[in-house]
Amino acid sequence: MSKVRDQYEAFPYPERDPRDEKKRLILGSPSLPQEIDHFIFGGQHDWSKPLRILVAGGGTGDGLIQLTTLLTQYKRPFEATYIDLSKASRDVAEARAKARKLKNITFITGSLLDAPKYGPFDYIDCCGVLHHLPHPDEGFSKLRAALAPGGGMGFMVYAPYGRSGVYPLQEAFGALYAELSPKERIKAARKVYDRLPAGHPFKCNPNVNDHNAGDAGFYDLLLHSQDRAYDVTELYDTLERTGWALSDFVQPVQYDLAQFAPVPGNMDAIASMAVAEKLNGTLRTHTGYAVAAEDARGPANGKTRTLIPHIKGVQAKQLAQAIAQGQAPKLGDANLSGTLSLPREAAAILATIDGRRSLQEIATLAKLDPLAFGALWSKIENTLTPWGLLVFSNVLR
Repeated sequence: MSKVRDQYEAFPYPERDPRDEKKRLILGSPSLPQEIDHFIFGGQHDWSKPLRILVAGGGTGDGLIQLTTLLTQYKRPFEATYIDLSKASRDVAEARAKARKLKNITFITGSLLDAPKYGPFDYIDCCGVLHHLPHPDEGFSKLRAALAPGGGMGFMVYAPYGRSGVYPLQEAFGALYAELSPKERIKAARKVYDRLPAGHPFKCNPNVNDHNAGDAGFYDLLLHSQDRAYDVTELYDTLERTGWALSDFVQPVQYDLAQFAPVPGNMDAIASMAVAEKLNGTLRTHTGYAVAAEDARGPANGKTRTLIPHIKGVQAKQLAQAIAQGQAPKLGDANLSGTLSLPREAAAILATIDGRRSLQEIATLAKLDPLAFGALWSKIENTLTPWGLLVFSNVLR
């Protein structure tokens, strides 16, 4: 692991300036409290009890800062442990936490393979780390051993097809510059990179851009000494082999074969997702949530009317207004796009979603009988959930 440690000592990643904490909070999946509740705790977590958090391989602190800042804002108790091999990365994460006056965080310089001795943990964040271990299965297994009963993990690992061209360059630069120091390697590699033909698979790949985000991004993407990717089948097999079960991916629509072609009746769910991943071709990461295999379960759903829905990433009232006007707002991005097609009647329900009202309370406000509300809500849930826009959580209650 010495080369990996040396890399992050020289180039802490992602590159962050603690002074920027005064200006913005970086948000993303995994490790949003509403997502954690939705995918791991069935939307019914008891937030009055301190959430025991492990940020495994926390880097410069994005996951740690996001989760602890939001829980602090929500006045929800927590005990967080951050662990990373790189002292330079830890220093950045610690400075960011200090800038925000965050409490109840223990910082450790070390390996995530030691996680069990610090646990157990209700929630584990491991984002962009497991694919850099010499033996990733060991990392998955050690994190499983650190998990408290009923808990789960938010993860991100690399996917192969959207990273087209990355691995040949990593291999070439490794063969050329393995013996150089990190700063000498990047200087030499940048000169070679500038000479690559325009038709190189990497230069033709619009899905990756970390190399444009400074030296840390360039090094992490193209000079990493230890890096592998998982296709969806390999990821499922790895989770099963190491004691985990997938709750779901954050955006299941990305793995929906029906987006591209009719699904053969004899094709199982994993095989269907594997084909969808190949047809999509743009996925550079898999982001989702996992739980203990012996307690396998999926995310929350609206069959439980006491649950509280949240609309993620968009303003519910603006969305309701668009639906009321008969519009079909666009969803997704350049990689996978769709439209939000809902009946006008759904607008009245969308307008009442505020992260605090339960489905029962929303139905009462909408003045709909249970059957009518159920039919309309099913359309809303089935449309929004695959895109990762709808989750259930009582964190704001």
